Amino acid sequence: MSKTRELAHNSIIQFAGKAISTALGLVAIGMMTRYLGQEQFGWYTTTISFLQFVGIMIDFGMTPVTSQMLSSTEDNDKKQKKLLKNLLGFRFFTAAFFLALAPIVAWFIPVYPTEVKIAISFTTIHFLAVLLRQVLTGLYQTKLKMHIHVAGELLGRLILVAGLWLFIYINSSFLPIMGAVVAGSVSYALLLFVYAAKKYNAGFEFDLRIWKKIFKKAWPLAISIMFNVVYLKGDTVLLSLFRTQSEVGIYGAAYKVIDVLAESAMMLMGLLLPLLSYAWAKNLKDKFKNRLQKSFDIMMAVALPAIAGLIMLSEKIIVLIAGNQFSTSAQILEILALALLGVFLGAIFGHTAVAINKQKKTLWVYISGAILTLIGYLIFLPKYGMFGAAWMSVFSEMYVGLLLFVTIKYYTKKTFAFKTLFKIIFSTIAMIAVLYLLPNWHVLLLTAIGGIVYFIILTATGGLSVATIKEITKLKRKEEV
Repeated sequence: MSKTRELAHNSIIQFAGKAISTALGLVAIGMMTRYLGQEQFGWYTTTISFLQFVGIMIDFGMTPVTSQMLSSTEDNDKKQKKLLKNLLGFRFFTAAFFLALAPIVAWFIPVYPTEVKIAISFTTIHFLAVLLRQVLTGLYQTKLKMHIHVAGELLGRLILVAGLWLFIYINSSFLPIMGAVVAGSVSYALLLFVYAAKKYNAGFEFDLRIWKKIFKKAWPLAISIMFNVVYLKGDTVLLSLFRTQSEVGIYGAAYKVIDVLAESAMMLMGLLLPLLSYAWAKNLKDKFKNRLQKSFDIMMAVALPAIAGLIMLSEKIIVLIAGNQFSTSAQILEILALALLGVFLGAIFGHTAVAINKQKKTLWVYISGAILTLIGYLIFLPKYGMFGAAWMSVFSEMYVGLLLFVTIKYYTKKTFAFKTLFKIIFSTIAMIAVLYLLPNWHVLLLTAIGGIVYFIILTATGGLSVATIKEITKLKRKEEV
């Protein structure tokens, strides 16, 4: 099988696996919201958000760093295996050190319930597994073995759902529920590690010379990600300090829906990134600009109807996923849906920055966005609570997305055409009109009808043809990428 065909199959498997995994994840969230209720789901949201804050702070961009460094040693098997062991050693040591500090900090936060502090203490194992998976994911991306990654993710989600079912069945308390979360994550990481140990001799090694090279590669991404965490997870963490755990739970239920679509944006741009990178690296300027335009059109064609659908069907979506007691979350979901436009813009132009090797040139966007957003959180969260958090999330995502658009436009000299965008907007408005006129049917039926109407009108107006999608995703010979 050719390298290009392998890459395409790798992407298809990853996308299909993520779809199933996301469905299982939503089932797990539904089980927890219904069983735990607003306050205890707030405990879960606080625990996960607090540790995500720490985890993202020490992310270091290890997945792309691993992929890049291993790719550079592809012709030297011995050197690659040594590098892999040091990448795992570096990741394990740094993650274990900083995560060990998280429970200590949590115990000194007086507003956190004791259950949350205990949960943070042992749920650090979950995030240690998450951070180790970064290196293993980078390995499987390099080797084009993402089916192993998909298998691990599905195993983890199945164990999570099974564990939740068991603990709910025997009427367990909050902490065993968090134990199921940890079990799912650890099993996911173990499958990836066991296969890597068997196939690629994975293990841990501590060579300071190699560690310095890893750090040199990682630090620009590390700085960017450290500032990203302020507007990515700062809202929930600060909300947990200023407001009740019930309010955190209501906010967290809405945010879980947004997280699903945000992951979809990143995955879709991940599929398009190799095409942009190749065209830029080969100085194929016209082809690069054409592909960037089509990437923009495809992403907007997904984002705009999704935003409209979330706003129109917010209460039905929340009740379907989280249950009636979280119906208040619909108001937050309507606001957060607006942030998705910034999320998709950020995905497009953040990935483009990687494709044209201008990551360092975009640092100012993330730094300024983090500072302004933090100031906004401190002003509006104490007074307006989850509504202040939601509107500041909209501001932060739009600020970063629009400034990345301006920055990439400057470096690529690309003049964007908006003819297709207008057709997407028209098709979205038509979808909204149809949904408004329909009876009070089930949300899944309304979603399907809205999607069909949107697709038919978009196709009829020539907004996004099937030929365009095939052109940007079809399998080609390696020299034609």
